[in-house]
Amino acid sequence: MSTNATIDQWEIFQHGQRRSDLTMYERIRVLRTFEREAGLDPTFAQPLDIVRWYASHPEWSRSTHYCYHSYLSTWFKWLQVQDIRVDNPMLKVGTVRQPKRKPRPVADVHLMKLLATNMHHRTRVMILLATLAGLRCIEIAAFRGEHVDLARGRMLVLGKGGDEKWVPLHPVLAATAETMPQRGWWFPSNKTRPGQHVTRKSVSQIVGDAFRRANVPGSAHPLRHWYGTTLLEDGADVRVVQELMRHGSITSTQGYTGVSDVRMRAAIDKLDLFRAVA
Repeated sequence: MSTNATIDQWEIFQHGQRRSDLTMYERIRVLRTFEREAGLDPTFAQPLDIVRWYASHPEWSRSTHYCYHSYLSTWFKWLQVQDIRVDNPMLKVGTVRQPKRKPRPVADVHLMKLLATNMHHRTRVMILLATLAGLRCIEIAAFRGEHVDLARGRMLVLGKGGDEKWVPLHPVLAATAETMPQRGWWFPSNKTRPGQHVTRKSVSQIVGDAFRRANVPGSAHPLRHWYGTTLLEDGADVRVVQELMRHGSITSTQGYTGVSDVRMRAAIDKLDLFRAVA
């Protein structure tokens, strides 16, 4: 809990809305950062305070700016709903356009090198869950033995907002499941968090360390990107891929349908300066 009672109330409200722990943590973290750096109670922030805070961070990427802007917008809308504040300063700040995010899949050759690298078994399992099931770090962290149904060849994914989705189990993951606990967390935390699973951040760090040891570029989420782009490039229907990746909107999935580097290279290689002679 923070020293700001209004922020504490917002946190309680989000718990009531069953927001994910990650969503709540990030929203509160950004709001407290704004409070500290702007030197004022965010409850009473004015448009000029907000844009000056934005301007003090030229290092932010467009995605970060958009994300933080959305957090503040959510905060001020909540203040209005709770009758804590009459006006909404974000109306004068304006909108921040959401940048188009392009998938950054791990290159096939880098994936092969990564998988050929010596690593702990549980690290390899994390990588396989991201690559062959498209799981996000938070979904990997909370994976349990009960989520695997070997008899029906499927696995349960607990996604964003508590959504549950059964998806087909890849044969490699089916074989891997035989080596993991049939009940309980696949990735339990250490003694500092007894009875709980590892955090999303821990999964990201563990997989990221594996990439560095393999001396190849990449991280956990590009493995999910590899999953999506490879399914599409191998001919899977975009609606099928949407279901497998558990996207709420097909627009998100369509972002993975861009032309691959291999196909662009093949097109360039076909250019012929002497085509008129032929």
